Amino acid sequence: QDVIADLVFRPLLGAEDLSVERRMVLEEISMVEDTPDDLVFELHNEALWGQHPYGYSILGTRDTVSALGVRELRELHERAYHPPQLIVAAAGNVQHDRLLDALERTGWAAVDRGDATPLSAPTPVAAAPDYRHVAKEAAQTHIVYGSPMMAHGHPLRYAAVLVSTVLGAGMSSRLFQRVREELGLAYSVYTFQSFHADTGVHGVYVGTAPETAADAAAAIREELSRVAADGLTPEEVESGKSQLKGQSTLSLESVSSRMYRAAGVDLYGEPYRTLDQLLAEIDAITEEQVRTVCRDYFSPGAQTVVSLGPKAI
Repeated sequence: QDVIADLVFRPLLGAEDLSVERRMVLEEISMVEDTPDDLVFELHNEALWGQHPYGYSILGTRDTVSALGVRELRELHERAYHPPQLIVAAAGNVQHDRLLDALERTGWAAVDRGDATPLSAPTPVAAAPDYRHVAKEAAQTHIVYGSPMMAHGHPLRYAAVLVSTVLGAGMSSRLFQRVREELGLAYSVYTFQSFHADTGVHGVYVGTAPETAADAAAAIREELSRVAADGLTPEEVESGKSQLKGQSTLSLESVSSRMYRAAGVDLYGEPYRTLDQLLAEIDAITEEQVRTVCRDYFSPGAQTVVSLGPKAI
């Protein structure tokens, strides 16, 4: 705990260390640029969110990283790294009182409380649905369909995850069976979603040969249209519930997953749910909720589409 406390509250932030770390981050940026299936998501975020921070690369740009100095790092550290802005989460063989004692020994109570005014950010406003192609010589064309979704605290969040699961999570999903197994158009095709405090995003990724990219994109649009128009069958809803409950239960076998789950409860200001409560919420998803999610979020016409590869789709 002493070492972690020193790293968090009393980092040296020396110029020489910054110089080394800057080179590492610049190498990471180059690595992303050389990894098309990572880069296409960066490009999609930019296309969807524009100049909002959600549209920025987490790594930054070469210009922003190169411009950072010790002064800027110290200003950020003094603004953000003090107890009112931090959450301590622990999981495993933990005794609460002993954890509190350990925090006291590290000087938690003595750390300067700092400015606890929440950092502000503009309200995210997504761009109108559009198609953007970025030319890049590569063996594959990488395509992302995506659009805004509900925030983390929305009552339909679990229904949205269920729809995404049935559509594109795993080998039994609609997209895997249609695009890969039936048509043989791609090796990798899947859905994704992220939920933030004020909004969310979801979509579909596919990586395919340039000559089959247009066919793969058409197959995805067809599946999205079917989902938006017809929803899911009762059998698919029940299958999706079983899959979600299994994933939720298995995730608790990981100590780190339990720790992140505990942190998320406080970060999002939510009540803690036991596993039984979580499974009950999944069981309570109705077919009407599923239809609402399908209709409101999965229409192909509502998606921002970005492709990365030798030619447009």
